[in-house]
Amino acid sequence: MTNYRHRRLALVGIVATGGLLLTACGGNDDMKGMDHGSKDSSASAKATGTPAPGGFNDADVSFAQMMIPHHQQALEMAKLADGRAGDQQITSLAGKIEKAQDPEIRTMKSWLKSWGKPVSPSSGGKDSMPGMDHGSGGKDSMPGMDHGSGGMDGMMSEKDMDRLEAAKGAAFDRAFAQMMIDHHKGAITMAEDERKKGRNATAKKLAGDVIKNQSAEVTTLRKILDRL
Repeated sequence: MTNYRHRRLALVGIVATGGLLLTACGGNDDMKGMDHGSKDSSASAKATGTPAPGGFNDADVSFAQMMIPHHQQALEMAKLADGRAGDQQITSLAGKIEKAQDPEIRTMKSWLKSWGKPVSPSSGGKDSMPGMDHGSGGKDSMPGMDHGSGGMDGMMSEKDMDRLEAAKGAAFDRAFAQMMIDHHKGAITMAEDERKKGRNATAKKLAGDVIKNQSAEVTTLRKILDRL
């Protein structure tokens, strides 16, 4: 009886040990599976790449940080054309500006995120945009207002934006054309600076597009002004 009990205990011990070994092996396999998943995610992230691959410098960062609010003001100006513009060509051009510049804003924000940089310079506070809140009308004022003192070329002041908002028909058309010419010229200057000083190829490519497209729009706006 004693020998039988000893054999039975030994058998139970072997089964228990085997179970532990199987559990341990299963645990290792699970961990390996987790490791593979991590490696796959990493590989996927590398395959996707960054929105603006390659090196970048301070000029690239500054270009994106400054051009974002510059574009935002252009969008505000373009949106005012709805219900105010009297000239069909002004209405059409305003629509083209919205269609072109809104995606560019999202693109530049994606660059800054991938570069680990804030949307606005840290000196202006994490929630502020370059040129904003310089004597603006408070939190309820329209984005893009009173940027004239913000140090960016071509930005309209709050008074300019108020004047444009109050105008209708031919008066709006003339004000819009002149203000957008000045605004575009400022953007072109900023883009030319990026082309000279920037390092990132994607950022410099967009700067080149800004120069080309907005120069063409300036030409169109001048022709509109001549006939108004």
